[in-house]
Amino acid sequence: MGQPDTNFIDSAKIYVEAGSGGRGCQSYYRDKYTRHGIPNGGNGGRGADIIIKADRNLRTLIDFQYNRHFYGSHGAHGSSKNKKGRDADDVIIRVPCGTIIKDVETDIVLRSLEKDGETVIIAKGGLGGKGNEHNHTPTDPQPGEKRDLIFDLKLLADAGVIGFPNAGKSTLISHISNAHPKIAAYPFTTRFPILGVIGDKGESIVIADIPGLIEGSSHGRGLGDRFLRHVERTKVLVHLVDMAAVEGRDPVNDFKIINQELKTYSNNVYKKPQIVVANKMDLPGAKANLTKFKKATRKKVYPISALKSEGLEELIEAIREKL
Repeated sequence: MGQPDTNFIDSAKIYVEAGSGGRGCQSYYRDKYTRHGIPNGGNGGRGADIIIKADRNLRTLIDFQYNRHFYGSHGAHGSSKNKKGRDADDVIIRVPCGTIIKDVETDIVLRSLEKDGETVIIAKGGLGGKGNEHNHTPTDPQPGEKRDLIFDLKLLADAGVIGFPNAGKSTLISHISNAHPKIAAYPFTTRFPILGVIGDKGESIVIADIPGLIEGSSHGRGLGDRFLRHVERTKVLVHLVDMAAVEGRDPVNDFKIINQELKTYSNNVYKKPQIVVANKMDLPGAKANLTKFKKATRKKVYPISALKSEGLEELIEAIREKL
């Protein structure tokens, strides 16, 4: 779960076509005692359904970059002696938890698969035709449903770490969880959301390292709108501020800009509980900036040094309490 996917894909378009039903059989039983024959044609089998299933072991939609068409098998035809054709095996398409399924033609959201193992029949297979054991003439089988679909993936995480590029988000998540994102001293090192887990399975917290946001992110600048959509399903935001102002920016202004971008993107995202974290407290100037920051924002702030693992236990406890 902790390893970053260098091919993180969060949207895909596919085509699905369920199987058609099998033909009903026209057949008659005859022997030397039966002049006109007795109808004994069996029914056709049902075509395969297309089923989409959430799988917690999947993290991205990258498989659908190469495989975009899914076809269900047709039901087997009926045969004489009232034998029904075999139903086709259903086709199961596995997607990550948090995948939203939308119909392209109607632009309607059909389903959102949140939990591992959750399923939806997205295209029903056609029913088989009736054999002449029921009617004097067989009936036609039904075709399977066809659909163009869009998958949209939004990460499911308890907490999302947000902030400007190079604020130390990747360093923080690598020190408090099992994630190992790429870390370097230049902006936009993290190009894809990364998930990590804090703690044991019984009391674990799933935390997401959201790529750096900048002014204009809510309008797509720096792919910010694509990153912000992953914040929608987090319960708590961990707002990381570079208190040492390493990039030459003002921490108070950084804090205001990120919150304005959240508000512009979605009021629901803006209203999510936030834990404000002052990072890089081991560097010169950080303490003086923290004093100014507290006066300006009037927020409870958790001072840490992610690089030196200082203040992290208190931060983890604060996340647990918010959740």
